[in-house]
Amino acid sequence: MNPDKKEHILLQGLANNDSKAIEIIYENNFSTIQALILNNNGSYDDARDVFQEAIMILYEKSKSESFELSSQIKTFLYAVCKKIWLKKLQARGKHATYLDPSLIENTVIQESDLDTARQLDVDFNIMEAALEKIGEPCKSLLKAYYIRKKGMGEIAEMFGYTNPDNAKNQKYKCLMRLKKLFFAQYNKMNEDE
Repeated sequence: MNPDKKEHILLQGLANNDSKAIEIIYENNFSTIQALILNNNGSYDDARDVFQEAIMILYEKSKSESFELSSQIKTFLYAVCKKIWLKKLQARGKHATYLDPSLIENTVIQESDLDTARQLDVDFNIMEAALEKIGEPCKSLLKAYYIRKKGMGEIAEMFGYTNPDNAKNQKYKCLMRLKKLFFAQYNKMNEDE
């Protein structure tokens, strides 16, 4: 199916409260948002809250006839979540409390946010392809460390390494392989442009 058509169907499904469409949007995007929040001083609960707020914004927009999604759903959600999270971090720093909900309603997606997010789309696609090429156990090991935030002791146990140092060495080797695969494709794309 044409990717744009698939995105349109998912957006229509969201507008119509189709649980399958919502589930697919969640499955395709939450781990990226979770990584964004966890890597920026947030928790799993923060990621869930921010993602839910972004879904509600997309839902409200999808109900509007004038709304036209000019990017992929993941690009839109990433830009919205990033903006919401930055506001929450700022609010926490100033007031040590959660952001006033009325400020979230005023969240405006700037074109520059979407440009940045579009570039991230390209980078994510290259990273996903690199992760597929790297194979197991590297793929699962890197996800366990960077996305699920598992410690080296736990990773050693999960993957059968004799100690956390061996797990750390393996993670380093996997990361170097991943970087090599990522940058080979990334540089090739930049040369083609």
